[in-house]
Amino acid sequence: MIVPADPAGLDAPVSRLVRAPAAKKFARLGVHTQRDLLRHYPFRWVPAGRLTSLADLTVGEQITVVAQVLRAETKVSRAGGRGGSRLVVTITDGSATLTLVFFGSSPRSFGMHTRRLTPGTRGQFTGEVSRFRDDLQLAHPDYLTFEPDELGAEAEALAADEARRPTPIYHATSGLPSWVIARTVRSVLDPLRPGDIPEPLTEAYREEHGLLTAIGALRALHHPEDEREVDRGARTVRHEEAFVVQTALARLRAEAAADSAEPSPVEGGPLLAAFDAQLPYRLTAGQASVGEAIARDLADTHPMQRLLHGEVGSGKTVVAARAMLQVVDAGGQAALLAPTEVLAQQHHRALSDLLGPLAHGGRLDSPEDATRVGILTGSQPAATRRTELAALASGETGIVVGTHALLTETVQIPFLRLVVVDEQHKFGVEQRDALRSRGQTVPHQLIMTATPIPRTVAMTVFGDLETSVLTELPAGRSPIATTLVPADNARWVKRVWERVREEVDAGGRAYVVVPRISDADTDETPDDDASRPPRASVERVLAALGEEAALAGVPVGHLHGRMSADEKQAAMADFASGATPVLVATTVVEVGVDVPEASVMVVLDADAFGLSQLHQLRGRVGRGERASVCLVVSHAEVGGPAWERLDVFASTSDGFALAEADLELRREGDVLGTAQSGRTSGLRLLRLARDADIIAGARDAARALVDADPELADHPDLAAAIVLELEDGEEMFLEKS
Repeated sequence: MIVPADPAGLDAPVSRLVRAPAAKKFARLGVHTQRDLLRHYPFRWVPAGRLTSLADLTVGEQITVVAQVLRAETKVSRAGGRGGSRLVVTITDGSATLTLVFFGSSPRSFGMHTRRLTPGTRGQFTGEVSRFRDDLQLAHPDYLTFEPDELGAEAEALAADEARRPTPIYHATSGLPSWVIARTVRSVLDPLRPGDIPEPLTEAYREEHGLLTAIGALRALHHPEDEREVDRGARTVRHEEAFVVQTALARLRAEAAADSAEPSPVEGGPLLAAFDAQLPYRLTAGQASVGEAIARDLADTHPMQRLLHGEVGSGKTVVAARAMLQVVDAGGQAALLAPTEVLAQQHHRALSDLLGPLAHGGRLDSPEDATRVGILTGSQPAATRRTELAALASGETGIVVGTHALLTETVQIPFLRLVVVDEQHKFGVEQRDALRSRGQTVPHQLIMTATPIPRTVAMTVFGDLETSVLTELPAGRSPIATTLVPADNARWVKRVWERVREEVDAGGRAYVVVPRISDADTDETPDDDASRPPRASVERVLAALGEEAALAGVPVGHLHGRMSADEKQAAMADFASGATPVLVATTVVEVGVDVPEASVMVVLDADAFGLSQLHQLRGRVGRGERASVCLVVSHAEVGGPAWERLDVFASTSDGFALAEADLELRREGDVLGTAQSGRTSGLRLLRLARDADIIAGARDAARALVDADPELADHPDLAAAIVLELEDGEEMFLEKS
């Protein structure tokens, strides 16, 4: 990959432009270098001559507003026999007002302010909104006036030029107002010339879409002539971001396609045939179609890279099992990688149940064509682990299920042909690919997720993979009725526990999911509203349910991430058997846990969870023949934004619709998985929920370009931009971690 040149010195630190205190404030905004500064785009632009609304300000908010001075008054205070003065300035946008207040020892303290803040003066004001009596105010705000001052004709001409342009407003921080950022940006931007900024977009692509050059887009965003130029600059950056990401993904696809894989015939063999013959139900049309596509991939001499995503309970495990049996029939081995021991145990049990005697390879009573289904986890006793490792290394184990323990170098899987990764976002790329280099050829890879993925996310985060979707639920799945319960309504909450008791008495099971393990875990799910009760925890809810009249005599278990593997397994076994028919748990039960008798999901403080996460939790019930319910309890204000979000969840069981809604509501970086890694999203202006057409077009163009020039030898600026975006090859949000 080409290392980008830096002729303009843009990788130099911001500290070369500003003093150390200001550099620290820039660092709070994620701006460390001059290149970062140029990509700290304004978040809005105030049109020339138009004032900013003051109607929706919030106490405690750091704001920047454009407004006009209505009046200014100096007030002298003699309170308590001590002198002091205040300059009170009222600004307006024509419909609402805001007070600015400056404190001083005497009226003479305000000389500069009184000269600049005269009635009719238009300016940009920044500070933290506070309340004094019944009025909102900014105390000692920073400000910049737009009118000519005493600096002379040159300043007057400059002010006149600025006044006719849209005013960029930047995300700022205390002591670093928007206009200081603007001036610092201009000090870097103005001297730049064409060639100083890599030009990722080809000339043909720019002309086709009517886009600016890279440097032209920066000038359009930071110092626009008019609103049309702002729009054109933003559109150029969105295309550039999409094109760089899609080219990187296209190169990953091309590199994977160049590898060699051991093929497994489409028609399978006796083991797969025996499995299909003993299935107690017919595959859905979706399962059959996806299975055929995977079978063709496995028969290829190039490694499959396929994403299988779909609804909770759509039957991905059966599809994966058939793929694994296809490679076992051809003399290979398959590994299923799960992120937690609970999920690994569930998968091992599910595969063993699905295969029945076909999973008992090596036993005297097993069918002739049976294989062995093994499991490898970090908490296994040493003797058990040695047995599993030996069976795996000899090839006796055809299918192995494991956690991160599968990734250690001591694990030998000599005939590995297929890696199935479940809930892959729990793994980083290096972890996931650790199994790819174990054999003489690269194994096929099937990535599964139970989280329905919006099309734009699939194109942007998983663009290097072929995608398959399962939306049809297998026959026999029970409907799940979802009800919102205001936590402040004691009668409704009482009915929740009565409903749980009714299901338990009828032979059902009930999950009670909470956001925290302990009340001491104050940083796990920070509360936005200090007036609301603290978030529910396992320990507090466990104690409360022990005293709940409706649940008298009902054993209640618990499950969370701090328990040992044996404790978790015992808790799940007790829940599944009915020994503890109510289970208080964190989201450790979100994925993969399969108890057919479970018919009630109670989610406490549901507003602490995302829509897709709630959908995953709801999918833990309705897996058997019993009609099931999901009771969503929240302290959110009825009719407020959080409540409306929960209402969206309750109104549909369509996971893809919820995923799209979640994408609209969440930060882009969260969707791309960067929140877990502590990194900022590489998408600054591109919005997955809005820019589907841009992403799709960029994907097609990028794939065509990489097909013609796999090494990007004729596109050095594009190669350089990829390196800059992906930080010397680290796969940024493409990590899917």
